[in-house]
Amino acid sequence: MTKMQQLFSSIKGKEKNLAQTSLVASEQQKQPVRHIAIIMDGNGRWANKRHLPRLAGHKAGVTALRRVVECAADENIEMLSVYAFSTENWGRPQSEVDGLMRLFWETIRSDLEKLHRDGVRLRHLGRLYDLSPDIQQAVHESIELTKDNTRIGLNVCFNYGGRAELVDAIRQIIADGRDPEMITEELISSYLYTRDLPDPDMVIRTAGEMRVSNFLLWQSAYSEYYATPTLWPDFGHEDLMAALESFNQRKRRFGRLDVPSK
Repeated sequence: MTKMQQLFSSIKGKEKNLAQTSLVASEQQKQPVRHIAIIMDGNGRWANKRHLPRLAGHKAGVTALRRVVECAADENIEMLSVYAFSTENWGRPQSEVDGLMRLFWETIRSDLEKLHRDGVRLRHLGRLYDLSPDIQQAVHESIELTKDNTRIGLNVCFNYGGRAELVDAIRQIIADGRDPEMITEELISSYLYTRDLPDPDMVIRTAGEMRVSNFLLWQSAYSEYYATPTLWPDFGHEDLMAALESFNQRKRRFGRLDVPSK
């Protein structure tokens, strides 16, 4: 090899090392996303645009949820929490409420074995005792079957409300006779439905609305919010990746200021 060839070889080697270093630095700058919470909005509008009954939109929403759980697992997201039915949704027309209850029960029954095979760990967040006995049984069975799965956790918030969760926690704290002087944020967190779960890093809301809708009020104090105009039944891999890209462009301060490096 001539000296000129050696020089070009050396330059190429340095360029390769520099590119690898830049790639590593870029990867290191990415913030890990452990837990994503989703307000699955837009099922009704999706159905109305197609002149379909609202329940058809909710069924399409279940299909979207299956798709997103798989995408999130492939992206190594540890946990999803999804807002499926709020404590305020009881105020909807009875036919829609009945349809949602039936859809919830049918989805657990039809999807449980596959979710288990796929390594999904199921959990319910909300007031389970207000639901019908058959739904309660299906939920308990799904939790028991999947409790040791580790690929991804799926927390289904059904008959859930952030305020109701805080009321339930306070009631239990009082019932346990806790000393008011000993009540801390950590103690309150230990009484929530999410007591042993990490707070969501990001909350995604579909269908373009800009509301928190009583969802994970305590837990999302420092979550990054991401709103997309995409209706929930249309939400897929590209939408999830766009949300993750937005998250990675943000700097989470948790109420603190950046300290300039010296």
